[in-house]
Amino acid sequence: MYNSIKKQTFTGVRMVCMVLALVISSALFSGCSQKVDYAKAENWAYADDTKEKEADLFIICPTVDLGEGERFNMELDDEEMKESFVGALNMELGIYADSCDVYAPYYRQMTLSGYNLANQSEYLDIAYNDVKDAFTYYIENYNNGRPFVLAGFSQGSQLALQLMKDMFDNEEYSEKLIAAYLIGWRVTEEDIEEAPWLKMAQGETDTGCIISFNSEAENVDSSFIVPAGTKSLAINPLNWRTDDTPAAAEENKGACFTDYSGEIVREVAGLTGAYLDNERGTLKVPDVSPEEYPPSLDLFGDGEYHLYDYQFFYRNLQENVAARVQSYLQGN
Repeated sequence: MYNSIKKQTFTGVRMVCMVLALVISSALFSGCSQKVDYAKAENWAYADDTKEKEADLFIICPTVDLGEGERFNMELDDEEMKESFVGALNMELGIYADSCDVYAPYYRQMTLSGYNLANQSEYLDIAYNDVKDAFTYYIENYNNGRPFVLAGFSQGSQLALQLMKDMFDNEEYSEKLIAAYLIGWRVTEEDIEEAPWLKMAQGETDTGCIISFNSEAENVDSSFIVPAGTKSLAINPLNWRTDDTPAAAEENKGACFTDYSGEIVREVAGLTGAYLDNERGTLKVPDVSPEEYPPSLDLFGDGEYHLYDYQFFYRNLQENVAARVQSYLQGN
């Protein structure tokens, strides 16, 4: 009799625990699967609808949420994280804001810890679907037929590349595209084969194209972004060539190191030259050292200058955005 009561009690407790687990799991899944309403201003970090410039910028923020415990997507009610989100955007916006009105959605980006998971695609899909919804809302409600620049960095570029694969075979989007600055993520021949409407930049002022590169020290032969055996497609942001012709440090018009307000706290003209590696397609940066510019994040090793992709070539990129905008406007 005692054993029967004990067994029934244990079974009851186990059932209660299972129900609680299902409720919690369902709540978590519901929170992640629910769509973000981009008609609400609170879901945009930037939505500059003043139309002061002749072009727009749709920019996707890089990874700022490192992730804690079992949380693999940024939560949009985390105000502290949203401040970091805006800060990361601000570090890049000086390159674009003189030429474009800025649109940047908050999205449930995959956390940095998510990149260590075998099943990362389910968390990356949440981030991507937010970006796709935000871009669709931007086109239908903010764009008004204007030309635009698409931009990202790191995860932002990864998601922007997927957006171009999914949507830019449609002339409604591709014909308005001035250029896509997909910096800090790899674009490969396989990507082009999968989506033949993608076009890599071949020079300084061509439009409707992708500008991409990944910076690293000369001795690096594998990295998180471009693993060994992978070749990325890229262009040199100093001489705008796609071969291995080196650009001297004198061609670097200014490396700019910015804070979360977007202010330039240090600027160095001629910091480094650069050349493209024929085998890896990466951008070799010969005139700085890994000790001076450490990776800061565990995903990256010494000599992976991922965090400095924008900063090392800031003024050249800023000048190039203006040049491509004008090239597009003059050609249309």
